[in-house]
Amino acid sequence: MKTGFIAILLLLVAFSNPQPARAAFGDRITVSGTNFKAGSDPIWINGANTPWHVWNEFGGKLDAGWWDYHLEQLHKNGINATRVWISCNGETGIDIDAAGHVSGCTARFWKNLDALFKIARQRQVYIDATLISFDHFSDYHRHYQSWRNMLADNRNIDSLVTNYVLPVALRYRDNPWLWSIDLCNEPDWIHELPKCGKLPWDGFQTYVAKAAAAIHSNSPVLVTVGLCMGPKYTARPPGTNILDDQALMVRANGDARARIDFYTPHYYDWMRVLRRNAFYQTPANYGLDTNKPIVLGECRAKGTAQHTIVQDYEAAFTNGWQGVMAWSSNGVDHNGSLADLNFATKAILARHGDLVFPGR
Repeated sequence: MKTGFIAILLLLVAFSNPQPARAAFGDRITVSGTNFKAGSDPIWINGANTPWHVWNEFGGKLDAGWWDYHLEQLHKNGINATRVWISCNGETGIDIDAAGHVSGCTARFWKNLDALFKIARQRQVYIDATLISFDHFSDYHRHYQSWRNMLADNRNIDSLVTNYVLPVALRYRDNPWLWSIDLCNEPDWIHELPKCGKLPWDGFQTYVAKAAAAIHSNSPVLVTVGLCMGPKYTARPPGTNILDDQALMVRANGDARARIDFYTPHYYDWMRVLRRNAFYQTPANYGLDTNKPIVLGECRAKGTAQHTIVQDYEAAFTNGWQGVMAWSSNGVDHNGSLADLNFATKAILARHGDLVFPGR
């Protein structure tokens, strides 16, 4: 009887003083100052790029079995997030007319995306979904002018936001595995290259501002832009950063929700002429605006010049970058694959496991 009485007392104490539940990996990723959290725990993006398995597969021919197996392998190799292009050049899945007006997305596009985010949840890999790329504007495909016309007219930009960007954010806002929306891959080339239109920044900034405001008004999903040349277009001092909060707010009539949540500049060895190797200096020394978390959103999976990929990831961690997402996990080009990358992601997991899969 005495033993039973003590057990009852212990249960009563436990119920009257419940311990707070520890945040588990899989909670929504949020921004805390210049860092990320999953729930209440810090998380570091031990990431990759899996841009496509088949070009323009969302709205086309998605191999769900391939994605399921590949995301399973990413998780097993310590990768907690990957970046996926859900539209490669706009030729499939998105309905846009010659004038640049976007009327929506196809039923197959949504079916394919539903499958991706179901798999992401099951395999526990956060997705950074890239909505468009400079490829949409490049003259190598037949409808490039439609996309250039889209950025040239505010009404067309509104149609893109209303009928594509916002529906993505709304449809998956309750799925924490949609970690972030990357509004455009390497827009630098849209601005710099004649074959991509060499368009002024005005239309692009308006797109980012309106899209970010719409996403933040309707969902908790984070927003970024995968700029190629970070030191050139998101540099200090203020005024030289095309993604600066104030610059974007102006494009959205002063709406404070018109902002990105974190920076994702890319780094490849040819960029050393800008400010040397990004991995081996702090983001501040690299010349970036450091008021938000900064992830190296692309880099060579085989490592940078004179360094291994293991050294690159650990240097980024040490120097205060909030993650690395190497290109690519599935070997879409000569820059490497998971066979190269896994040495780095496993090493980060071994040394900093509580920041890769927090709460475990």
